Amino acid sequence: MFDQSPFECRVEWGKRGAREAAERCDITIVVDVLSFSSTVVSAVNKGAIIYPYPPNLDGHLYAKNLGADYILGRKEAAIIGRPTLSPVSFNEQHANQKYVLSSLNGAFCSWIATKVPALLIGSLLNYSAVARIAKRLKHETKANITVIPCGELWNEIRENEDGLRPSIEDYLGAGAILSELSGTKSPEAEVCIGAYEHSKDRISELVWECGSGRELREKGYEADVIHCSQMNKYQTVPILRNGSFVDASNLGYATKKG
Repeated sequence: MFDQSPFECRVEWGKRGAREAAERCDITIVVDVLSFSSTVVSAVNKGAIIYPYPPNLDGHLYAKNLGADYILGRKEAAIIGRPTLSPVSFNEQHANQKYVLSSLNGAFCSWIATKVPALLIGSLLNYSAVARIAKRLKHETKANITVIPCGELWNEIRENEDGLRPSIEDYLGAGAILSELSGTKSPEAEVCIGAYEHSKDRISELVWECGSGRELREKGYEADVIHCSQMNKYQTVPILRNGSFVDASNLGYATKKG
């Protein structure tokens, strides 16, 4: 049976990886650089309250019950001036407002992993800060850590084909976080770190030109790709509490080096 159980720090892909991490009760870090993770980090940095929700359930009803806004797709929300899955759509005006955010990858993985000892959101924007919080939680809980690069989904999946499309931006984001974690690393984690270490001086270029980056750019969201490629822009670390992501610093977890 496949697992990385001898090691304290692991890396697993997508929804199945999130389920495996939840069943092991690992501290879990969800990484979906383009764009769920980057959007949650950016929104929480501006003070917004984000509820992750899978897209196959009724997010509108869930949002109504919470007294929250259900975040629409980029095009629909932009027309009426509301925040979207685009991380640059959030600003200080959205502080203390509740939003339900669905996505096929990051939100779904987060929803699957809601019962873990701690669920954190990581990205290139906050990789050092999220690693520091994860290390502290590991010390407090004695739990291991699994980093989940979410990947993308193939369009027009045919019979007997897998839906998951691994994505380099999530792999590099996961590698950046893993590179700053302490504890034994699985071979899978070591290779992920190696990919990041080899590429770290070209991250923005690689994300700009990768398949996911080109897809967003061709749809007119160049600003999203540029924003999501920034390294350690924020000290904000979203952590799930009572169904929503809040900044770990609000719970007494220092996110800055000190």
